[in-house]
Amino acid sequence: MKMNRNSYRMGTAISSLLAIIVGTTAFIRIVTATESAAQAPRSSQSHTEEKLTFDVASVRQNKSGGAADGGDEPRSNVPLGPGNVYSPTGGLFFVRNYTLLSYITFAYKMTDGQLAAFRDRVPEWVIHDRFDIQARTDKRDATKDQLRLMLRSLLAERFNLSVHYETRQVSVYALLMVKPGTMGPKFQKHPAHFDCPTTLPPTASASTPAPPETVDNGFPTTCGGIVGLPASAPHRYNIGGRSITMGLLTNSLAGWGSLDRPVVDKTGLQGTYDFTLEFSPESPGGSSASSDLATDFDGPTFQEALKRQLGLKIESQKGEVQVLVLDHIDHLIGN
Repeated sequence: MKMNRNSYRMGTAISSLLAIIVGTTAFIRIVTATESAAQAPRSSQSHTEEKLTFDVASVRQNKSGGAADGGDEPRSNVPLGPGNVYSPTGGLFFVRNYTLLSYITFAYKMTDGQLAAFRDRVPEWVIHDRFDIQARTDKRDATKDQLRLMLRSLLAERFNLSVHYETRQVSVYALLMVKPGTMGPKFQKHPAHFDCPTTLPPTASASTPAPPETVDNGFPTTCGGIVGLPASAPHRYNIGGRSITMGLLTNSLAGWGSLDRPVVDKTGLQGTYDFTLEFSPESPGGSSASSDLATDFDGPTFQEALKRQLGLKIESQKGEVQVLVLDHIDHLIGN
């Protein structure tokens, strides 16, 4: 199976993902979280769905540059990942020094494959120009999906953003079970009617220690999301989730494995699942790593871990995927 093996792209992909979702909000460790109707294809809000807007909003371009260049440290009070697990903010949505592409990705809950296709078709300033958004809704218990819909309205108002979805036949990786009906040792059906928290854990303080990150079998404490967990060795990634759908797991694999095409679920598995997946990123140059780096990359590769730990594999196929297509966008309009 031919795969994209650019030098150490696994590390870059994971680092970029964490930077967008967790790196600027120190107390948040959610990587991704449960799917919902907000991911269904639509150009903005459906005509059968109430249009949601913020009650007040400020959008300003941030010209300080990226954090690596001495600019403002990017920060968000809501994890800008593709899911819904977060601690409600009382109706406040505050994000500083993020690219417009990051906002669009969050608002439309794009998968890695959708993001790659969309990024190739947008003006350069959408990728590089950074903006601050401070908005508030009177709906103090707004869900993350409701915030997404409000952000879509705001992007349409301030940037004249217009998009639509298309179904395309493309090369994909099909996610299959290695042995039909047999799950790996780190992959199990989530117990029915098992209650567990779906909000982010409280921030640790001098008087209150951080809550445990895992429960029995090493699965995360929080349900409904995928999180980064302590790894058994340096230079490895350990990712886990409890009560997550196969759709969420499938959509996450392309980024974790630095794959060169989308992944489509062909397992036939229904319901929600618990899992952990630990693997080493590929060393620079793939198998030709120098001896002094060999011990850093001695764990299972992404595909090996997928097979041994989860009992899953990927195979090249043709398949249909939904892509988000840009119709129109302008630079920031007023405030």
